[in-house]
Amino acid sequence: MNKETAIKQLQELNKQGKNIPLAAEGWDEEWKTLISVILSARTRDETTIKTCTELFKKYNTIEKLSKANLREIETAIKPVNFYKNKSKSICKCAKSLLEKHKSRVPHGLKDLIELSGVGRKTANVFLSEYGKDAIGIDTHASYISQKLEWTKNKAPEKIEKDLENLFPKEYWRKINPTLVRFGKTHTSRKKKDEILEEIRKIK
Repeated sequence: MNKETAIKQLQELNKQGKNIPLAAEGWDEEWKTLISVILSARTRDETTIKTCTELFKKYNTIEKLSKANLREIETAIKPVNFYKNKSKSICKCAKSLLEKHKSRVPHGLKDLIELSGVGRKTANVFLSEYGKDAIGIDTHASYISQKLEWTKNKAPEKIEKDLENLFPKEYWRKINPTLVRFGKTHTSRKKKDEILEEIRKIK
């Protein structure tokens, strides 16, 4: 696989995906973006966005969220999957941001993944939303990258490294949202695979 082919395939994926709102986008403060990305894991973006919109009305500062009662947070985010574990994570995350980072979200990968609920994928999705060259590898990115033979690996960190080697840096930020939108647009596995097979033929 060469860079020119990969770029053409990425551009075609972009054309084939609808402009669906994603959980990381559109928030007016960085901490809201981070919390939304944490809650979006294994949850539909539309559910996450709706839940976070209500959550941030009630807790409109990181200080308020850090002092929130755990049971109240569980009730507020119940629509998202694994809400009990995520409630603990975002409460701890908010406290860490307040106490260790002066209420600001750090922009270093190492500092981000030390926060509760933040893994490498969450950190990279956050960083790419704020202009950093980073590739978040989720289930959509993993599946599509393997189907298009951008990678032979299944481990997220290895896929991330393969895509970094394959694509020029200016494309890194575009990869995750493009692949996620394609995956969310084509929910039928059969239809998705048919389109990916055609895209794979692009040279």
